[in-house]
Amino acid sequence: MVSEILGDRYAVQQLLGKKSGRRTLLAQDQTTGELVVIKLLTFGSDFEWDDLKLFEREAETLKSLSHPAIPRYLDYFEVNSPTIKGFALVQSYIPAQTLEQYLQTGRSFTEAEVKQVATALLEILIYLHGLYPPVIHRDIKPSNILLGERSGNSVGQVYLVDFGSVQTVLAAEGGTRTVVGTYGYMPPEQFGARTVPSSDLYSLGATLIYLVTGTHPADLPQKDFRIQFEQVTHLSPGLTRWLQWMTEPMVERRPSSAVEALKALDQPQLTRTNTVTLGNTVKPAGSKIQITKNREFLDIFIPPVGFQPSMLFTGLFAIAWNSFILFWTIGALSAPFPVNVPFALFSLPFWGVGLFMIWNVLLGIFGRIRLHLDDQQIAFTYELLGLKFNRPRPSPRESITKLVYVPKHFTKDSDGDKTTVSAQLDIWAGVRKYPLSVNYGGIQSEAELEWLAYELSDWLGIEITK
Repeated sequence: MVSEILGDRYAVQQLLGKKSGRRTLLAQDQTTGELVVIKLLTFGSDFEWDDLKLFEREAETLKSLSHPAIPRYLDYFEVNSPTIKGFALVQSYIPAQTLEQYLQTGRSFTEAEVKQVATALLEILIYLHGLYPPVIHRDIKPSNILLGERSGNSVGQVYLVDFGSVQTVLAAEGGTRTVVGTYGYMPPEQFGARTVPSSDLYSLGATLIYLVTGTHPADLPQKDFRIQFEQVTHLSPGLTRWLQWMTEPMVERRPSSAVEALKALDQPQLTRTNTVTLGNTVKPAGSKIQITKNREFLDIFIPPVGFQPSMLFTGLFAIAWNSFILFWTIGALSAPFPVNVPFALFSLPFWGVGLFMIWNVLLGIFGRIRLHLDDQQIAFTYELLGLKFNRPRPSPRESITKLVYVPKHFTKDSDGDKTTVSAQLDIWAGVRKYPLSVNYGGIQSEAELEWLAYELSDWLGIEITK
């Protein structure tokens, strides 16, 4: 194809890239003398109409964009030569190498340079996502990012190219969806042909992880769909947490926008000062607590503590208490009406105390606790002899704001006597508190509570605070 004239105007000089049904060419505009890039979609045995739909969408999108870090739309025409039949999209040429090419030649990036690249790309995404309708790139990766030469303390001018997978939000809502993207850089929701603006943030985070590790995200280990990159980098804790946030598998846990992501990146300290690190992050040996989780839900089953010697005294006292209240109530009701009514009503609070004691004994022997979290809500359920009670009531998932761990400590009463207060973990959802504590249900030790705190923190993406 070299030296061939396309569209009676563009002289092909070099083949830049080739894949099934597509070619990317460097050409010279014989009218202006400028170098241009021509993307060709050719008809062949492997041609699909979805390819043409995406190609036309790319042309229409580029025509509507105006940003110095995005190629300019120049021309679009049908090619009908003896050797080629298809369509051509002409765009401005940017004389720069891709991040992929730089990494393959051995170039490394400092943390400061990684932040510069991140800032530049987030500013491009702020522009794209701020359009109406928002434009989602859907294929951010090292080979689609161009980087100019270093200049002083600048990492180089950053460009975002290849809008062949682009999608607008209105197009996604109003028509059929096509799964596009590159494995390793695609967020989980994109495999289901569902994309939102924060899908681009995941791809950007995965790209930056490649930048700091030199390894494609698909080749890094994963745990619960999270990219495990921390062990092969030497980043500051703040940037590490920011990249973890950007590549959260669940879209609800990522930054809600490129603006929010950029604001967090610009903060001098990307961590909380009151966070704590607990010692136990694995299930203690012998623990009977069961955890079932995936990226959709987390279930914690806390079994009953079983019979304890202390329950014998409580049970006998509860029997004696309720027997006395029963005797009192029968005596009160046997009095003439309406004199008996006040006496019967007087017994109700005492019935409440007696039944509560029995409830605690039965719950300790037979009851279990289930803490369930999913995309919709958090629910704390007591299960006893086939009955289920929610206390407190379920709350929306998005209302969960913090995890507060209170270690074992001592308090003094008015006489100066010390009282031991067991370690406790509080899950706050708005004004509601869902508490877990040692000796509460089947939680037998602080090690178990620390493990539960770690699992909740990891799944929710919320750090544990004092």
